[in-house]
Amino acid sequence: MAIGIVATLKVKEGQEAAFTSVFKELAASVRANEPGNFYYDLYKSKTEPRTFVVLERYKDADALAAHRKAPHMAAAGPKLGAVLDGAPVVTLLDEA
Repeated sequence: MAIGIVATLKVKEGQEAAFTSVFKELAASVRANEPGNFYYDLYKSKTEPRTFVVLERYKDADALAAHRKAPHMAAAGPKLGAVLDGAPVVTLLDEA
């Protein structure tokens, strides 16, 4: 069964461009190296300029586990941590 994720991230003031750059690099690695990922897309809030939402979809729990353990995720962690204003709010979804 497919798994969806909605991750809401707040970025430190003045760090929006840095965040977007890191995310684009990460997204390219996800798309190139994770066949179980169907999409990994970034959206920016129209009303809160420092709030971003990532929409993700995985083939199944194994694909999500592979994503979480991927080297590119580990490499991106410190870069994202430097620009985020707090922990992401993550919602896991089962395909209905």
